[in-house]
Amino acid sequence: MALVPFDDRDGVIWYDGALVPWREATLHILSHGLHYASGVFEGERAYGGHIFKLRAHTDRLIGSARILGFEIPYTADEIDAACQQVLAANDMVEAYVRPIAWRGTEQLSVSAQATQIHLAIATWAWPNLFGADRMKGVRLGLAEWKRPHPETAPTASKAAGLYMIGTLSKHGAEAEGFDDALMLDWRGQVAEATGANIFFVIDGELHTPTPDCFLNGITRRTVIALARRNQITVVERPIFPDEMKLASEVFLAGTAAEVTPVRQIGDLHFTPGPVTETLLRDYEALVRMSPEEVEQRAPI
Repeated sequence: MALVPFDDRDGVIWYDGALVPWREATLHILSHGLHYASGVFEGERAYGGHIFKLRAHTDRLIGSARILGFEIPYTADEIDAACQQVLAANDMVEAYVRPIAWRGTEQLSVSAQATQIHLAIATWAWPNLFGADRMKGVRLGLAEWKRPHPETAPTASKAAGLYMIGTLSKHGAEAEGFDDALMLDWRGQVAEATGANIFFVIDGELHTPTPDCFLNGITRRTVIALARRNQITVVERPIFPDEMKLASEVFLAGTAAEVTPVRQIGDLHFTPGPVTETLLRDYEALVRMSPEEVEQRAPI
């Protein structure tokens, strides 16, 4: 199936406070965000017209910008309202939502104190990252690139520049026939996939890496809350690659991936089992609830 270019679509995009035609939502080639990766973004999903965990995403967007040294010129309430506005304006109820903030064109050098901060929000139809048949489990290669030490990169921010090594890692995995890549951190510990957190079921307990150099994902925290609601013990700890063979089940969790079973990591093979099935089912039910019910059942 041919890909539809993202610059040639119908619809509108919220851009600096106004809804503009999709094809006119452009930026100048000398924008600081393009040259120096001074941008932050969010990935959100709408189910039945409700954006799942909207305020948590908005708060993270604002926090990510502050880590990169700039303030988004809109309040959390205004950003939430803009996300809902663009969703309604495009007549979408099941959709992916992408807010992005970046430094503009006023100054093009490493220093960017004089730049204006822009915010845009787009939405489009985007099913699960791994497709409708993800229940059979995805296959992960082993990435050459590693998640950096938090003293060498703003790892607590959902910053655009941090995804460069994710793209390189995913391309490398795809070239070897895998769906995605498992990334280690600078210590050689298990970190995450290129755009989703990872969980291992070991002796009936749910083990997941401590997020000290990668994002503590919103879906990750939601899954942990659901696991505890199901009285599944959750263990957050350093995990080394040689421990993966102890797992009976493995799955990914992220906004784009949702909850997706893993059937292979390198030469290791796994079978989706009851813990994965329970959490996938509960997550799919949760995202269909009202925002009030979501916060009652899975606060993060």
